[in-house]
Parts: sequence; C-alpha cells; structure tokens
Amino acid sequence: MNKSEHYQETLRRIQAVCEGETDMIALLSTVCCELHQSFDYYHWTGFYRTVAPQQLKVGPYQGGHGCLDIHFDRGICGAAAKQASTQLVEDVHARADHIACASSTNSEIVVPVINANGQVIAVLDVDSDDPAAFDETDKQYLEELCQWIGEALGEREYLN
Repeated sequence: MNKSEHYQETLRRIQAVCEGETDMIALLSTVCCELHQSFDYYHWTGFYRTVAPQQLKVGPYQGGHGCLDIHFDRGICGAAAKQASTQLVEDVHARADHIACASSTNSEIVVPVINANGQVIAVLDVDSDDPAAFDETDKQYLEELCQWIGEALGEREYLN
C-alpha cells in the first residue's frame, strides 16, 4: 500500500469511528491515537488548542511531553496558528523559531484547524525524529483531516 492509500484508509477509519462526535476531547484524542498508531514516522502527534486570544495549550497528544503553552508569536505551531497555514518543516534545526520540546525531533508538520467562522481553534502538530519525514502527501491528507475536524467542531472559538 502506498502512502496516499495508507492515508485514505486511516482517514476513513477516523471518520467512521468519530462520525457525529461533538465532544472535543473525545474527537481530538481519537484522531491523535489513530494517526500516531498508523504511521511509524510519527513520533509525537498532538493538538495545541486555542484557549484564549493568540494562546495555544497542549493536548490531547501522544508521545513524550509537549510544551504546555505556545503564543501565536512563538515557534512553528504559533506560526501555523498566526498565519492560518500549514508549516511543513524538513529540518527543524534550520528554523530559528523552532521550540525544541524534544531534542530528537528533526522534522515537523503543523496544520491549522479552522472553525466555521474562519478562526484557528487548534493546530495539529506532528513531529518526527526522521529528517524530512513529511511531504506534500502528508500535507494534503492532514489538511483534509483538519478541515473535517473544523467542520465537526462548528463555530467553537476556544477549545478549553
């Protein structure tokens, strides 16, 4: 099975398990679990939720501990939230704004979750210890997944 087919199967499974779920913690936790268990190069998989203006808070996630709080002006997660755009980083050590929660991380992709009102309500952050682990295929399917999550969560502005 190629990478695209693997993503299609994983997203179908996530959507089937989570269909109709409106509890934010249950939804995000299940998404993290399914993604983290499905891809060997996913070494940290989680969400940073917008909990106040310009402020992200960790969780739910799988892997080692994450940074607890990230302002929209800090790091790759903050950039994804502030710009409302995916950050695909082949080498995190080449980014001066990278916040190193784990020294083993070498590459990262961060995808915003946007609500029905166009606000970033969370970001999906996936880290890998492998260099250049993520590509346009990851970006395409994770953006599709985050769009689905944003639609499922409706008009929520903050995810406390």
